[in-house]
Amino acid sequence: MAAQCVTKVELSISCNHLIDKDVGSKSDPLCVLLQNIGDDKWTELDRTERIKNCQDPEFSKKLTIDYYFEKVQKLKFGIYDIDNKSVDLGDDDFLGGFECTLGQVVSSKKLTRPLQLKKGKPAGKGTITIAAEEIKDNRAIVMEVEAQGLDKKDVFGKSDPFLEFFKQGDDGKWQLVHRTEVIKNNLNPSWKKFTVALQSFCNSDMSKPIKVTCYDKDEDTSSDMIGEFTCTTAQLLEARDHAVHCSDHDSDGSHDLIGIFQTNVSEMQKASHGSPVQFDCIHPDKKAKKKSYKNSGVVKIKSCKIEQQFTFLDYVMGGCQINFTVGIDFTGSNGDPRSPESLHYLSPDGMNQYLTALWSVGQVVQDYDTDKLFPAFGFGAQVPPDFKVSHEFALNFNPNSPYCQGIQGIVEAYRMVLPQVRLYGPTNFSPIINHVARIASGAAQQGTASQYFVLLIITDGEITDLDQTRQAIVDSSRLPMSIIIVGVGEADFKAMEFLDGDDGVLKSLSGQPVARDIVQFVPFRDFVKAPREALAQSVLAEVPNQVVSYYKMHKLGPVNPPAPK
Repeated sequence: MAAQCVTKVELSISCNHLIDKDVGSKSDPLCVLLQNIGDDKWTELDRTERIKNCQDPEFSKKLTIDYYFEKVQKLKFGIYDIDNKSVDLGDDDFLGGFECTLGQVVSSKKLTRPLQLKKGKPAGKGTITIAAEEIKDNRAIVMEVEAQGLDKKDVFGKSDPFLEFFKQGDDGKWQLVHRTEVIKNNLNPSWKKFTVALQSFCNSDMSKPIKVTCYDKDEDTSSDMIGEFTCTTAQLLEARDHAVHCSDHDSDGSHDLIGIFQTNVSEMQKASHGSPVQFDCIHPDKKAKKKSYKNSGVVKIKSCKIEQQFTFLDYVMGGCQINFTVGIDFTGSNGDPRSPESLHYLSPDGMNQYLTALWSVGQVVQDYDTDKLFPAFGFGAQVPPDFKVSHEFALNFNPNSPYCQGIQGIVEAYRMVLPQVRLYGPTNFSPIINHVARIASGAAQQGTASQYFVLLIITDGEITDLDQTRQAIVDSSRLPMSIIIVGVGEADFKAMEFLDGDDGVLKSLSGQPVARDIVQFVPFRDFVKAPREALAQSVLAEVPNQVVSYYKMHKLGPVNPPAPK
């Protein structure tokens, strides 16, 4: 019997006294969460944001994980000093790690342990604190915040303000729940609308005190506080245009306090468009020294709403079909299929890396498609009868009906077509991506959360039309569509990693950015000795969030939404 997810758990991460790896500044730490998938193999589940120049980081991004009572879920937390934009951590300094089980974290609620450079070998410096909280509420708080008349903190400019929101724990201590972006050189900033899970923000308690601090982020090594305030969650919800704690965040991780205030969600919910709720941003030192002191600016809550947040399962159980399409690389760089050295060579058991990848991913995805009819295509081969090169030929040689019955049908079509085509080239991804995008575009025009498309491309990594593929991905990012790329063989997969775009910088040649991250790349060689389900878990890890992000972007709920909790 398959293990059943008992609940979702949210992990809050902070560190103290990290090793300083940077010359002339402090480290830029980030925390990566990995889960053991068997045979000492680990797969990344999520990572926090990077905090610049900070040896005592408190990460605002929470890491969410499914909790299974009957499974031992081994976790590994890795702290890295990030000095580049690559998602590959191989070039970054490892500051220490910690291994434990999710059960240990859940049972303790909060763990503080020394970081280790190697298992059993302390890093010599630095600790990690992991706090666990069960997620029981699917609602989120959505806020728009601005400020006016903030104190000028910079000598040669104004201030670079940002806000930090804290909730008060049962122990009376303040816990960071959200940090806004920095607005450069502006005393009247307007921050981007943000969404935080209501439970994360205030434990779903509208009257829970919320402290807001405003800081100034300087370009030197110091920061000026503008002010802060405290309130309850209930106050926050009533105040749709409230003031919060405003700060200036310095490049070295220190902050100049601008001011502080307290409120709650109920207060903030009183805000409405055209009628904001505002708070005085108070700097304690200035208030104590000057009798005439009024404030260091005001923070306005322009809007504060509570919205239900739908999950991947809400959409699937509400009637969303996951449509699975396969594209297989038949270019000459794979080698002659008759040679045992070829990636297309069928071993005595009738398998190769292409088929193993197909089975691993397909067996999971096929459960979400009721008719089990999957379009399957090949690209980069000379196809009979005239042997012209094709970059989107149907595996069953029926262009009018390229559907295969289940994953077994795709496997049979692949084995049938392999000896009939001539491996050739070049390796063009854009035709097959655009093919699926045209179908997804038709589904998008329906304006319902009923159809989502997943394209699996299995390739040896030698891509020829990179610029056209970049444009195709950018265009597809606005459609109900995800792209999974599995790289087989030992090729250099830098182009695939570039397309993955996990650092959010993938753009078309003209500079147009993706609307959302839709590409997941995984090299098969990392899973050769791992259980088959390990590859599927890694490959499909991002798809649920990609499905939710698309429908959320277009404000579409499930066709048959669940009853409100």
